[in-house]
Amino acid sequence: MTGNSPQIRGEVVDRLQQTAPGVVVLSVSLESTGSGHPVVQRLSTFTAPRTSAPGSRGATGDPTIVLRQDLLALRRDADARHVALTLPGDVDLRPFLAELWRPRLGCDSLGDHYDAAPVLVGIDPDAFLSDLGRPREVRRLWHGRDRGEAVTCAEAAARQVEAADCLILPSAPHGRGSDRSERVAALVGHLNPDAHLIGGVPHDALPATASAPRPPDMPIWDEPETVSVPRARRGSRDGVDGVLWRARRPLHPGRLSEALPTVMAGVLRSRGHLWLAGRPDSVITWRSAGSHLELREADDWLDSGDATAWRTASPSRRTLASWFWHDYYGERRNEVTFTGVGLDADRLRGALDAALLTDAELVGGRDAWAAIPDPLLSASGAGPQEQA
Repeated sequence: MTGNSPQIRGEVVDRLQQTAPGVVVLSVSLESTGSGHPVVQRLSTFTAPRTSAPGSRGATGDPTIVLRQDLLALRRDADARHVALTLPGDVDLRPFLAELWRPRLGCDSLGDHYDAAPVLVGIDPDAFLSDLGRPREVRRLWHGRDRGEAVTCAEAAARQVEAADCLILPSAPHGRGSDRSERVAALVGHLNPDAHLIGGVPHDALPATASAPRPPDMPIWDEPETVSVPRARRGSRDGVDGVLWRARRPLHPGRLSEALPTVMAGVLRSRGHLWLAGRPDSVITWRSAGSHLELREADDWLDSGDATAWRTASPSRRTLASWFWHDYYGERRNEVTFTGVGLDADRLRGALDAALLTDAELVGGRDAWAAIPDPLLSASGAGPQEQA
């Protein structure tokens, strides 16, 4: 479990302890040492034999290895059947949990001793809106062994919501920010429509499902895929709009650059991947949070003749490629979801459709496409954009 403020993390722990009184809470903080592994501080509510105080320890090392050892020790020494792992807000949840849960050769697997439970994320509405409005401030999130790339505060806030199985938003007293809380609830519900949205006041017990083992149809954590089917909700609901755009021909980078002000008007979050004419073999990831848009050359499209690439691709990537496979294009396609307020779906899709290659440009082939100037991506393959 985690949350976007210290207070909300504490409230989630209190509510979970009411739901499962025997739960052992293992709270974690990570302190950077400037280089290399962080100091991993842990505080456990389990009282070790011959002591009268909960265990508090610090160690410098790979956070996932340190926490695996702690969790296995709790299972062995305390016979802990229910452990709540409380992570700090500067953790990138999906890759961190995937690395923590990943079986290792010669070591006990956490999956042999524990059933995974839902990921609980507490959301402070004021902090969430503040983070979305900070597109220029960056932070580095721990994603497992070390810190990952720098991301904006807005991107970090969106990722936290999208990684949750249960989103916990305390109900605001009537007349004290209740409208704001309802707007945030609608927005996070769009960003992660699969999550169970839980309200209530700070001292309410959580539903039993919040502490039960993950249902069989709820996948165990995995690394985010470069090419995936967008999860964000589509259509309009509670004042928030969701739009999906798909196309099966490459984009003209110059016309796409010109279309961005129209496309991004009112957008609070967008995610997906592109097929750019000048880079026909590359998957270009698209992600935005707040007013910050980033396009990045992230991977290669699968090729029918590259057996090695198919073997190393994840099962979900191979499945999606098979579903969308075209005899000529392969798996190449554009697919982006947009979430925001006051989005004009027809105008947004029309602007992107107008940026696709025309029939005359399409028949020119890859050599002609490569000559098209590309104002979007730098030589390094990354092109952050600021949209008003």
